[in-house]
Amino acid sequence: MIYLDYQATTPLAPEARDAMLPWLDGPDGTGFGNPHSAHRLGRQAAAAVDLAREQVAALFPPGGTVIFTGSATEAINLAMRGSAPVGDTRPVAVSAIEHAAVLDTARALGGPVDVLPVDGEGILDMTSLAQLRSGTRLVAVMQVNNEIGTIQPVGLAADAAHDAGALFLCDAVQGAGKLDAPAAADMIAVSAHKLHGPKGIGALWVRDGLAIEPIITGGGQEQGLRSGTLSPALCAGFGAAASLSIKERISAGQHVETLWKRLVDLLPGWTVNGSTAHRWFGNCNIRREGLDVARLMSDVRDVCFSAGSACASGSGRPSHVLKAIGLDVASAKSSVRFGFGRYTDIAAIDHAAALIREAAARQD
Repeated sequence: MIYLDYQATTPLAPEARDAMLPWLDGPDGTGFGNPHSAHRLGRQAAAAVDLAREQVAALFPPGGTVIFTGSATEAINLAMRGSAPVGDTRPVAVSAIEHAAVLDTARALGGPVDVLPVDGEGILDMTSLAQLRSGTRLVAVMQVNNEIGTIQPVGLAADAAHDAGALFLCDAVQGAGKLDAPAAADMIAVSAHKLHGPKGIGALWVRDGLAIEPIITGGGQEQGLRSGTLSPALCAGFGAAASLSIKERISAGQHVETLWKRLVDLLPGWTVNGSTAHRWFGNCNIRREGLDVARLMSDVRDVCFSAGSACASGSGRPSHVLKAIGLDVASAKSSVRFGFGRYTDIAAIDHAAALIREAAARQD
């Protein structure tokens, strides 16, 4: 089996697994304590959470607070809902290619939503940012698009948001540990399982001085902003994965660029969706006109890849991201996404490309 779907999730790093195991001990161990308890086992678990928080904080700019959440989706909801009073219906602005966690939450807030267009390469149209509606309270632009890998000018977007008096939220799920942190953002959302950590934990970074309100109430365990018992194991795995991603960032970036160029070379006649320059090269979204993607995926079952976002798979709708960059329905539906990373090797790319070529040729 060849796994080429790193945008959906990444393999758990051995270092992250090792960091988690002590906190999964059964009744004969000492790692099962509740980190919010005052006794010895609780304090040991709390120390593990504190260390993980420091490790995850290294993904972000200085001068902010890390709030652990159950996912990046929860982090995005906390940022968008918690940064304004309940019932606040001031406008928000989001890019046309945001993840559904941002788009759907924006619509659910009850106020006007301005959708900022992108060009044919998936790059944000900065003119639209310079014309934000008066009273806009929040602008959300992702760092790296999860479907086409385009890197957005988030620094410029943040400056434009601030010039208009708005806060700036960055979904950095696909960029965390790979690119420089979006230093001008007010809030940043990330997810552990997109950087070789465990599923079930994410984080929201909030700039110092910015007050937000909880959207999950209860015991107030996570700094009063997120109720619910933290998992020391998940936190420890997240922390270890974050540290590893920072350590291996340069080598991983060079590695995936080599893999991306190899795959594109091995699939002549296919067209890359999105920018070929301003992109994270661990993402290769590519199309072949007339391709029956469902048949291709059925014929190449030993290669794990995607027809779009894993979150929207099975919907039958063409990708809103591909539509936003100007593709018609037929072209959008003839597109596939390959994702690779630290644990992918050249041999896997070569083998996968051969299988994809042969299966696609059978459709001619």
